[in-house]
Amino acid sequence: MRNGINASRIGIVAGGGTLPLAVAEAAAARGERPFIVGLSGNAHPAIERFPHCYAGIGQIGRILGTLRREGCERIVFVGSLRRPNLLRLRIDTGFVRYLPEILRLLRGGDDSVLRAVARFFEARGFEVLAAHEVAPRLLAPTGVFSGAAPDAEALADIRLAFNVARALGEYDIGQGAVVARGYVLAVEAAEGTDAMLTRCRDLNRWGFKNRQGVLVKTPKPGQDLRLDMPAIGPRTVELAAEAGLAGIAVAAGAVLLAEQQAIVEKADALGLFLYGMDRAE
Repeated sequence: MRNGINASRIGIVAGGGTLPLAVAEAAAARGERPFIVGLSGNAHPAIERFPHCYAGIGQIGRILGTLRREGCERIVFVGSLRRPNLLRLRIDTGFVRYLPEILRLLRGGDDSVLRAVARFFEARGFEVLAAHEVAPRLLAPTGVFSGAAPDAEALADIRLAFNVARALGEYDIGQGAVVARGYVLAVEAAEGTDAMLTRCRDLNRWGFKNRQGVLVKTPKPGQDLRLDMPAIGPRTVELAAEAGLAGIAVAAGAVLLAEQQAIVEKADALGLFLYGMDRAE
């Protein structure tokens, strides 16, 4: 132990966006020595501020070997991930070695696949941590955390959207829904939140004069939050505004806020509310 911190390094397997950087910064602030494995074609170039390397999704041997060589006994998976074209996937001998196991873990929905990924790394001696275990300040707070606040109609939409998202989550489908004036406008599936909001913007058929409706983000029931905790960022706020929505509601303590200050500033500038719903509500 060193100052109460395990001497092993934290390895961060980084997808896209700025969340991997926020986790690395939080780890460094508490005296850790993070090492980032950036997933090629996904990871933000700013990871190069930290000790790092790049690896393709199919380079399992390189990922495992690098984490071990750098002394990373604890690892965090964080950041968005574009689905790879399997026909163009660059693989290494590690991928071939573990091919039967990899094919088994790819069966099922997103959450079952991610649980299998965690088991794969745990079976090879790594402890898989959640991003919020390293950076708890990234978690969404409870209640209003913007200048604007939801009115009674918006709160009703929020409750309905949460019920819809949770019901779909039972089938391992998506982490979000959009509801306006009691109408379910969209639910998130494999396309992701940004594409769902773009779809809402392109529909533009409900004809509300003022901003109406809400985007809700919440984990699926029983979801393993170590690998795929829902997240929103400034771009989410922009797209919600473009879709004509009045605000965004998230499950308090169970959704990550990428660039929280920028999210709040963006929401205030665009007139949207941000609301963290207690999961007991």
